[in-house]
Amino acid sequence: MPTTWPWWRKIAYASGALTTGLTYRAFTTFVLFLYVDRLGLDPRAVGLVWAIYGVWNSLNDPLAGHWSDHTRTRWGRRIPWMAASLLPLLAVFYALWNPPPALAASRGPGLLLYFAAAVMLFDLLWSIFALNWTAVFPEMFTDLGERATVNAWRYAFSIVGLFIGIGLPPMLAGAGWERRGFMALTLTAVAAVFGLLTLWGARERPEWQTRQALPFWQALKATFGHPNFRVFLGVNLLIQFVFLMLNATAPFYTQYALGFVEPRTIAGLTLSPEMQTSAFLAAAFLVAMLAMPLWAVFTRRVGSRTALRTALLLSAGVLLGLWWAHDFTTGLTAAGLLGLPLAGLLMLTDLLLADVIDEDEWRSGLRREGMYFGINGLVIRLAFVAQGLIMGALLKSSGYQAPPPGVSFAPQPRQAVLAIRAMMALLPAMAAVAAALLLQAYTLHGATLHALKAALQARHHPTPVGEPDSPQRDTR
Repeated sequence: MPTTWPWWRKIAYASGALTTGLTYRAFTTFVLFLYVDRLGLDPRAVGLVWAIYGVWNSLNDPLAGHWSDHTRTRWGRRIPWMAASLLPLLAVFYALWNPPPALAASRGPGLLLYFAAAVMLFDLLWSIFALNWTAVFPEMFTDLGERATVNAWRYAFSIVGLFIGIGLPPMLAGAGWERRGFMALTLTAVAAVFGLLTLWGARERPEWQTRQALPFWQALKATFGHPNFRVFLGVNLLIQFVFLMLNATAPFYTQYALGFVEPRTIAGLTLSPEMQTSAFLAAAFLVAMLAMPLWAVFTRRVGSRTALRTALLLSAGVLLGLWWAHDFTTGLTAAGLLGLPLAGLLMLTDLLLADVIDEDEWRSGLRREGMYFGINGLVIRLAFVAQGLIMGALLKSSGYQAPPPGVSFAPQPRQAVLAIRAMMALLPAMAAVAAALLLQAYTLHGATLHALKAALQARHHPTPVGEPDSPQRDTR
């Protein structure tokens, strides 16, 4: 089994980020807006369902990781799970946007139950696919430089997926989301192409499949007993809260805080309200895609921990600009500036977790990517719980009212607009600062990390007695 891979296989594997990024960001950005603002469900009821689903699905992640670590097939541990979950995931993603017409018009308990079932099933399937796809990464790529390069490719594809999943739905679905079936079909087709491509590109190391995995409860205890992993969990929980709050609030923010409700002519080009929203959402991710190579270079120079802390503090400062933005120009400027630190937040957490998994291998002699990514999935679901409860409570208590059927905009009281601004700017900025402070306790960096990498390199590529050191020799 090669220790490095040809460039085309690296890119094929990395392209899976477009599938996971497109489906997940479209889901977290627009599903609450669709069911609350367009289909008229009570925001408190939707927020409660969102919190319940976050708790329920958090239990699936460590189990999925445990099953993946214990899977033994001729095709590997991870790839069979990816293949089995991809098509059902795409089918549920399409159905999520298209409740039966009678339910969609009812605004009643039936629609709420459909919403609950759809989001729970979608997240279960997405977690299985994404967990196993992500778990392949530290196994396929063991060198820090190669990880940084491939991770930059992964998140370049992710940002394209984010651009499609966040930027296109308002234009494809229409002002009242009456064309959401066409929107869902388009996004599902794109996700399918790159999901199949990443299945073709992913590879596993068969020698790691032969190592015996720990029993579930022993694996759970060993994983939570890892100090650097506990720090990582706290940091990533806060980062995911930032992303979730920004994604879910953005459609409300552009319409009610920035006033994207009338066509606007800029440089002779007339933009509809949905095109303005798409431009706002796309601006951050276009800048992030351009900034991704810069973060890859910066990370190689200063290390993952310092780079992530820098991205967190920069994002906190830029997020405050969204509080003051009041129209298309200032909103677009703030969104574009947010793209610079956003690129770092998107690409760096997986690098830290890959180092944690390497440290665990040194301590235990096992590769347990599935359990680590599963526990990470469990904990970050708490961000869904917090975001759903906070958002539902703030919208309801501030006097927010969904537009009546057939109407795309309803004026909101000043308190509701302030609540939306707080959810878009103040709360995410506070979470980013808290994550940067917590990251100080993460010790796997600098000389400690270099020593770990050298020790693992010696374990993976032992030099036979009597022969000179040969770094490129693979004796596994």
